[in-house]
This record gives sequence, structure tokens and C-alpha cells, in this order.
Amino acid sequence: MNGTAGHHDALFGFGMDTITLAGPLEAKLDAMQEAGFSQVMLKANDLVGHPQGWKAAVRAVRASGLRGTGFQVLRDFEGLSGHLHRYKVDIAKTMLEMCAALGCDVLLACSSTSTHASADLDVIARDLRKLAMLAVPYGIRIAYEGLSWGRTVNEFTTAWDAVCRADSPNLGVGLDSFHILAAKTPLAAIAELDPAKIFLVQLSDFMWQETRTFEERMATARTFRVFPGEGVHTQQLVEMMAKLDALGYAGDYSFEVFNDDYVQMPLPMVAQRARRSALWLAEDVLRRSVPLPNQLRLRRPSQIS
Repeated sequence: MNGTAGHHDALFGFGMDTITLAGPLEAKLDAMQEAGFSQVMLKANDLVGHPQGWKAAVRAVRASGLRGTGFQVLRDFEGLSGHLHRYKVDIAKTMLEMCAALGCDVLLACSSTSTHASADLDVIARDLRKLAMLAVPYGIRIAYEGLSWGRTVNEFTTAWDAVCRADSPNLGVGLDSFHILAAKTPLAAIAELDPAKIFLVQLSDFMWQETRTFEERMATARTFRVFPGEGVHTQQLVEMMAKLDALGYAGDYSFEVFNDDYVQMPLPMVAQRARRSALWLAEDVLRRSVPLPNQLRLRRPSQIS
């Protein structure tokens, strides 16, 4: 029993994305909870695809006891003008409403891939500032993530530049290990980030050393990511986690694993793979499970059983 409790403590701060599992939302939430996770990263079609409607999905999440890590994903928002910009602002408002209904305080926004978007970082920053302002009344933070096939922003270093230019308290970056590994962004650049401005870290690996084209990168990202410890970039992942830890990052880690094989497997089996990965990262990489030396002495005798 104590060992299980220890493992549950070790899993604190780790969650799963619903995209990794097949089946109805309630079954996904159950599988995550049974595997020992306490949080879930949700996506828009978890809500709008629910047979009883999006409000029923919100009730299911709230009833599950799992905390919402965040809500994804607002795409291609920044750098547009005229009617395209107005359209995207309207979409953003709806996404923020859904995010707030779930009780999530982070909305993930991915860097634009649109050929209609401006490549000017100051224009991008202006739009991100506007998005952050829209999120203020909801108490939501915007995590801006550099997609590794983004048109202008395709590395976290450029995303960080845009966030710094925007200079909004509730605007920060979302880091995704897949995009960092695929783009081969030097991990040393993590040291330049402000840990208080990293709003989310999503973790996954993949099975080949490199993705030579944007097309190959997109195909791998959307169909064949694996959990940390299952791919070929374990050393870089360990280094990334160590750098984030040294920087003082104390936020959430979520497994963003799109995998065509995993969505054909029973949910508990996939959730157990995620659990193994989380325990390895927490206990071996972050060394989170080391008990405090005076923990036992602080307990009252009646609590010891």
C-alpha cells in the first residue's frame, strides 16, 4: 500500500493527453485515473464530439476528479489581417469559453503554419498580446508553442522571442519535446527561458534519429510518437528534463503522444505504458521520490499503521 502511495506521489505533476487513447471520454478519464494520474490534457473535440454534447463532457471531466492540465489547441491565430484576423479572434473567444468551462487555466496556442500570416515577429507579438488580453477575464494563461513546421516560428527560441516582445503577464511558452528534438534546437537555449513563463511542458519521443522534411516531421508527429523511454532520443530527453529542473521549472508535464498503434490498443495497456514512463522520469530522472529524512518522525503515532 505504501509503495503505491509513493508512486502516486511520484506521478504528481505528470498527466496524459486524451489524444493518446481511443474510445469515449469517460473511458479515457477512468484509464488515466486507474493508472495513477491526477491530471489530463484535454482537446476541443473531447467536448464537441461527446454524444451528449459539450456540457456533458465538461461534467464528466469535473466528476472524474482529474485536474485539467490545459486545453488544446488554437491554431494559426497570429499574423493575420482583416477578415481572417476577425474570424480567428471569434474562434479564440469560443476556445477560451470552453477552456474556462473545464476549469483549465492554460490554453495552448500553436505557431502559425499559414501562408497568409505575417512573418514579422512584432506583428506576431501584437496578436499574441491581444490573445492574452482576451484570456484575462477568464483567468486563463496562454502557452505559445513553436510547431516544428511552423512558417515563421518553428523553434521554442523564436516562440520565446515573440512572447518577450508581447510582454503580457499571462502569456508564456509551451514546450514540446517532439518539436524540440525534431527541429534539433540546442537544449542549452533552455537556460535563457524564465521558468515562471513556461506554462506547460509536453513530452514524447519518436523512433528515428531525424525528420528530414517538414512533411516527414508532420507525419511522425501525428501518427508515431512514443512515450519518453520508448524512443531513440532518451539521452536528449533526460538532458532536457534536467535543464528544466535546474532552471527551476515546477509546472506540469503532459504526455503528448499521437500514435496510430496505441489507439488500437485497450486503454489500460496504453495508460500503463504512460505510467511506466512517468515513474521513470519522476524517480530516476527528476529523483522526486526521495523521502524527506524527518518525514516519519513528524507523523503522530496514531497515524502509523
